[in-house]
Amino acid sequence: MTAALALPWNDEAEQSVLGALLQDNRTWDRIGDTLVDGDFYSVQHRTIFAGIMRLLSACKPADVVTVADEIQRRGDVEAAGGMAYLNALAQAVPSAANARRYAEIVRRLSVQRALIAVADEALATAREQDDPSAALDKITTLFGGMERGQLRQVPRLISEVAVERLEHYTAVEEGSVAPGWPTGFPALDARLNGGLRPGSLYILAARPAVGKSSFAQGIGLALAGESLPTLFCGMEMEAGELGDRGISSAGRVSYSALLTGRLNVDDWSRVAEAAQHLARLPFYIDDQPALTLRQIRMKAKSIKGLKVLVIDYLQLMASTRRDGNRNSEIEEISRGLKALAKELQIAVIALSQLNRDVDKRPGQRPRLSDLRDSGAIEQDADVVMFLWEVRELAAEGRNIVCLGIDKNRQGRLGDVGLDFYGDTQRWEQSTADIRPQPAARGRGDDL
Repeated sequence: MTAALALPWNDEAEQSVLGALLQDNRTWDRIGDTLVDGDFYSVQHRTIFAGIMRLLSACKPADVVTVADEIQRRGDVEAAGGMAYLNALAQAVPSAANARRYAEIVRRLSVQRALIAVADEALATAREQDDPSAALDKITTLFGGMERGQLRQVPRLISEVAVERLEHYTAVEEGSVAPGWPTGFPALDARLNGGLRPGSLYILAARPAVGKSSFAQGIGLALAGESLPTLFCGMEMEAGELGDRGISSAGRVSYSALLTGRLNVDDWSRVAEAAQHLARLPFYIDDQPALTLRQIRMKAKSIKGLKVLVIDYLQLMASTRRDGNRNSEIEEISRGLKALAKELQIAVIALSQLNRDVDKRPGQRPRLSDLRDSGAIEQDADVVMFLWEVRELAAEGRNIVCLGIDKNRQGRLGDVGLDFYGDTQRWEQSTADIRPQPAARGRGDDL
């Protein structure tokens, strides 16, 4: 058998960090954001660092005597080498000036050891797990957890943040920075104070056949038209169907004519122009069904400069949970999408179903409580929007649809009127009255 390789560590670097701290407690200000006691390989050094850290965190001096006393009170004095070893550490470092460099060496080797441990566990999982899919999920979780563990964010003074925001306000006023990413619907952008924002989760919910997929695709194409790379994960429709809808909308060509091949010369010209227009857009389509959070995260990170992610739709996503509790699964998914938005600094638009209670309500206007499967969707979302049909104008080939904004951390609540032209899959801002209309009195009367 091959002998096990020794784990990487540097005894002198660990000693130098401890000696610098004992020699000058102000060293903590330079390395406190770099190390934790678990970063030390030597149990002896780990014990000493923990003692120093406890004293300094309590605003108490940490020298040879006080650290020895702190360690002794916890019964670890022998493990730490006693007073003699502490004194040797303090005298061995000529200056604390290079403490940051010593700490970086200790931290780097700690990460390497952690990576080796995770790799070993991943290898054991790959060999022992019979289900390749379950093995892949576990291994990805292992490395994902380690990746998140490397993100050490230092708290910042609000004065620093305020200066940055002042610079942002100036840039917005001068027009060099947009207040938000425009959706293509000015009334919606006004409610959102400029449009979509990175780090935010937007929920778009509706009952089946209202047009939420088409509307979300329209927003995605509008954003891509502003040179914002957009990924549309369509778990309900195939890529070809999404392509048909995009060409129908961009070319104002009958969707049914595309599907049946009944295109005249003028139609073909508009189809060609639409295809050329779409070819210039950074709009990506993925039609893999039953995606997990892990898979969506990997797809999102694979697209360079991604700004917008559309999920169609949330209830079609798969979960790695095995307890069979769908509410808990949806909660895990919605919180994962919000975390993904913040991590990658993208806007996530997640479509959602509504429960059937809305069909029993006069006017069929949805409420937040109608969100299907879990209240966590409402809690995690920055913005919750609903689509519902107000009335159909068959003679004009359009439906009047209302877009209701019922939760909005970015602006005002309210309703926006939309016109949906189903035959060409086009959405436009509407000037129609979207207030509920009185019921028609005679048979066959139009609304």
